[in-house]
Amino acid sequence: MAKAIAKKRGLRWWVIGLIALAAVINYIDRQALSVLWPDIAEDLFPEQDSDGRKATYAYITSSFIFFYAMGQALFGKIFDWIGTRLGFALSIGVWSIATALHAFASGALSFILFRSILGVAEAGNWPGAAKGSAEWFPTNERAFAQGLFNSGAAIGGVVALPAIAAMTIWFSWQMIFVLVGLIGLLWLIPWFLIVKAPPQFHPNISEEERNYILSGQKSEREDEDNYKEYNPSTTKLLGHKQSWGVIIASAAIDPIWWLFIAWIPIYLNGVYGMNVKEIGIYGWVPYVGAMFGAWFGGLLAQNRIKVGWDVNKTRKWVITLGCIIMFPSFFLLMSPASATSAVIIMAVILFGFQTAIGNVQTLPSDLFGKGTVGTLSGIAGMAAKLGAFSLTLLVPWLTAGENYTPAFYVGAVLTVIALLAVWVLIPKVEKVKPSAY
Repeated sequence: MAKAIAKKRGLRWWVIGLIALAAVINYIDRQALSVLWPDIAEDLFPEQDSDGRKATYAYITSSFIFFYAMGQALFGKIFDWIGTRLGFALSIGVWSIATALHAFASGALSFILFRSILGVAEAGNWPGAAKGSAEWFPTNERAFAQGLFNSGAAIGGVVALPAIAAMTIWFSWQMIFVLVGLIGLLWLIPWFLIVKAPPQFHPNISEEERNYILSGQKSEREDEDNYKEYNPSTTKLLGHKQSWGVIIASAAIDPIWWLFIAWIPIYLNGVYGMNVKEIGIYGWVPYVGAMFGAWFGGLLAQNRIKVGWDVNKTRKWVITLGCIIMFPSFFLLMSPASATSAVIIMAVILFGFQTAIGNVQTLPSDLFGKGTVGTLSGIAGMAAKLGAFSLTLLVPWLTAGENYTPAFYVGAVLTVIALLAVWVLIPKVEKVKPSAY
């Protein structure tokens, strides 16, 4: 059956579909803690007040993000060393086991331990997706493929909050962690059956699709006979200002996402007094905006390239559009009329975020050869998560007394920094030449 599926045209869409599904699972696993936190905090930390529980949650979550940051750089190298197929299997296998281990947590330290293991392993998802889309898609489809992957993260958020809230009716919070951990292990079965090798070596891909993918990955500005990918060492890679444009843009824009995915349930619980089941009713709405934004950003980039825009104009203007959507929305979120208004505004912000981020994440493959994509994506991902780590530690202080306005000011400023990094440090989105170093 797997062979029959692989023989069909469009094998690349099966691959990105599985990678998107991995992102869904990834977000179900990581969101479980934030959704269940009101119940966990009441069970394990009954002596703490609201701000105390928020601080404890911040320490646990920041440990996840810190090790997630370290894992980005680590798995960027791992994916370049062992390839997309084995890299994803290692990443999702370890994170699924780590999720199940949360069931045995009995306090802040044990949660920090299991959360740290989860962070390292889940980090492989993003450099793996960047490398997978670079391997399996021509340049003109790459942003849409990345958008499909990013929509998996959003769908994970949409699914996770109501599903986990509903599971609390039948299961303890400990059993819920075990069940969501099992899902990732089941994902490994179709992954090994379908993704057997990169497209140039895959035994079941059609010649038509193989040629379409590989010919679409040729440099637009060099003759095929003279084309040679530039895959610099890490030291030389960091000597290019374009690399720093990717790194700084990632470090600025990514904390915006974490501001919401880590804190939406805590915000709804603290500001509006919602319990876990009520959070399940409201908390999924922002992820709908994220899902549509991921599709929109990818399709818009694909459409612009199809009508004749070059990669440089396409990437920069789609990223700019996403930031323009986010910036004023942060100010609206400072005084929403109701919980419904708040989650709708959050949906608009995450729509803008996903419109931009898919194109930010394709920049490594636009600028360097495939042998360097995982490394730059991993370094940029590490910088992004260190930014998110810092913001997460600041959130309890920024939101003391359940006043989230200072945190939303920070979000607005971050959109401007991301935009400046792309426009100033990447003069033109094109393949970097060795002589530019």
